[in-house]
Amino acid sequence: MLDKSCNHLHFPRMKVAKTKICILGVDPGLMATGFGVIEVRESGEWHHCGNGVIYPPSSWSLAQRLHQIYSGLTSQIKHYKPDYMAVERPFFAKNVKSAMLLGEARGVAILAAAEALIDVFELSPLEVKQAVVGYGRAGKEQVQKMVCALLNISSELKADAADALAVALCLAHTLPHKNLLRSFGRK
Repeated sequence: MLDKSCNHLHFPRMKVAKTKICILGVDPGLMATGFGVIEVRESGEWHHCGNGVIYPPSSWSLAQRLHQIYSGLTSQIKHYKPDYMAVERPFFAKNVKSAMLLGEARGVAILAAAEALIDVFELSPLEVKQAVVGYGRAGKEQVQKMVCALLNISSELKADAADALAVALCLAHTLPHKNLLRSFGRK
């Protein structure tokens, strides 16, 4: 079911008591799609599970590239079994063609989650930066450094993977509020 009021795709499932929640963050793009997986433990602490970037060759057709993004994310979903997916919502683009291509990459990411019956949340870049850095206009370097600090990652992250982890962290920040609203019958 799609709730347009909060950009959330929800699939009703049986309630199971869990001690941790797994979130897959996705920074979609046709040239590079970043993904990052975190766990939110019952204690409230975050744990970095994995990350990476899917690079479809630019010489491939659009259909082949979208298929590689879809297959790569489906593989990560099978491996990590996330409870939720957080996808970065596009900002307004001046180039219509670029915006359309980004939308297609986002579409296959959301489809991969939908097929696995995973709830999908869409978050704006402003929301993500605000939640992770504390400033909605933060630069990519600031986001990367804060993601590494929050998740105790000592190695350098690729920009797209860091952005995907930031999206997952943003959902981890806002999920208790979103679930509380859902429990009161609001979506």
